[in-house]
Amino acid sequence: MPPLMDNQPFMVIWNIPTGKCKTHRGVDLQLNDFNIVTNQNEVFMGGNITIFYIEQFGKYPHYDKGHTVNGGLPQNTSLTGHIKKMEADIKRYLPSSSYRGLAIIDWEEWRPQWVRNWGSKSIYRDKSLELVQAKHSLWTADQILEKAKWEFDTAARNFMGQTLNVAHIRRPQALWGYYLFPDCYNYHYNNDFSHYDGKCPKVEFGRNDQLHWLWEKSKALYPSIYMEEILKSSEQGKRFVRARVQEAMRVSLMTKSKYALPVFVYTRSHYAYTFKPMTQADLIHTIGESAAMGASGIILWGGIEFSRTKDNCQHVKDYLKNTLGPYIVNVTTAARSCSQYLCSKHGRCYRKYPEGNAYLHLSKRSFQIVTRRDHGTFRVYTKGKLSFKDKRQLKAHFACQCYKGWDGQYCNKSKCTGSKWRQNGSLLIAALLLHICIQS
Repeated sequence: MPPLMDNQPFMVIWNIPTGKCKTHRGVDLQLNDFNIVTNQNEVFMGGNITIFYIEQFGKYPHYDKGHTVNGGLPQNTSLTGHIKKMEADIKRYLPSSSYRGLAIIDWEEWRPQWVRNWGSKSIYRDKSLELVQAKHSLWTADQILEKAKWEFDTAARNFMGQTLNVAHIRRPQALWGYYLFPDCYNYHYNNDFSHYDGKCPKVEFGRNDQLHWLWEKSKALYPSIYMEEILKSSEQGKRFVRARVQEAMRVSLMTKSKYALPVFVYTRSHYAYTFKPMTQADLIHTIGESAAMGASGIILWGGIEFSRTKDNCQHVKDYLKNTLGPYIVNVTTAARSCSQYLCSKHGRCYRKYPEGNAYLHLSKRSFQIVTRRDHGTFRVYTKGKLSFKDKRQLKAHFACQCYKGWDGQYCNKSKCTGSKWRQNGSLLIAALLLHICIQS
């Protein structure tokens, strides 16, 4: 799919409620100066991105500290009641019927596959078994287990699938999808850190393949690469992220659609479960890795801690100004330059060799990232242009994934007109034909 915003092949989206920094703390983060896309007033739910939590989207069945909520299990809830409330919630939180932004459903209490509900989520297995046993007291344990598995998986698929069906009908232009999907559960760095290779367990590829019904109904994928402090500035951290983004990119190609699903990777500017900012190395391992692998963008998530006090707001502002912001400007500008040069503006660049270490970074020989104060306002911008050596490096290490309507090694061949597009312009009739083709 083409980018949400023209000529922004790799987007950085702010999903952190920092509006109070400006209105209540007197600290303006000035996110627009760093090529960061944000909602008006920097709120969770707005015109560019909206994330729905449990209580904000229908009647999600789950257990809260052992207590039943909305039936507890997907096979023990009212889908009609859920959809009725969900439609009201969509109307409330996405009032515009032409909403074109990201729409993420954050449901993390259970997973739609029995086999993946381990650990704290095993309550959904136990309660499913109890449900079947109550109806079939004379069945063997094996019979009860098979029936419980089937009922849970079927109901979970129907509940999540129908949720997306209704969401698409109500806001057809929104990029609907579920947070954390796809996942590949490569968290085994806690077991043997020194030998951690980052690879997803093989069994998880097959389980993601079995979720083809979910990918078919999704309009975008929203995997997570939240990095714990144990992975700080390490090769293991890079491996952890790389494997997860690779799996998301693989899944994005699995649908019957002619076009790959856009992948927006959830990450953080601070290490998970802390308020400690990431090192420059780990910004490369998260944001840089996602851009190089061909993701459509990353979503920076954070909680209320970011705006809790004036000191916290100032901490965020200083980190933005000195480390995070300049790096974002670097990557987004480099991704745009590569798209313009290598992909004729009609595609985004991705790393040819997934296990390589080529990144979409501006060359220090050719570009400068300039920061200055202009009439009391902080500004960040780039100076320079691609050199012959830069272009040669891009050709050597990156290839193009073309947007809808374009084809060819350099995305310069229109699928509609069958002719090549010239950088200096094209005939008006060809442009009109292309517009009609893309709209269809």
